[in-house]
Amino acid sequence: MKERLLKLLCVKSILTLMLTVVFCILSIRGIISGEQFLTIFTVVTSFYFGTQIERGGKENNDGK
Repeated sequence: MKERLLKLLCVKSILTLMLTVVFCILSIRGIISGEQFLTIFTVVTSFYFGTQIERGGKENNDGK
């Protein structure tokens, strides 16, 4: 559990969470449209989870 929390606090995770919060606020205030928010959020989360999966695959291959 402690290790997962430390991984969550890496720079990439913090940046992803901050971007999500900022774009949620901008969308709620009407500064950006819902469509723009969805596009930006999809790109950010896809990149984040894509790199997490890639990193996990490299760790599994190293152990073989």
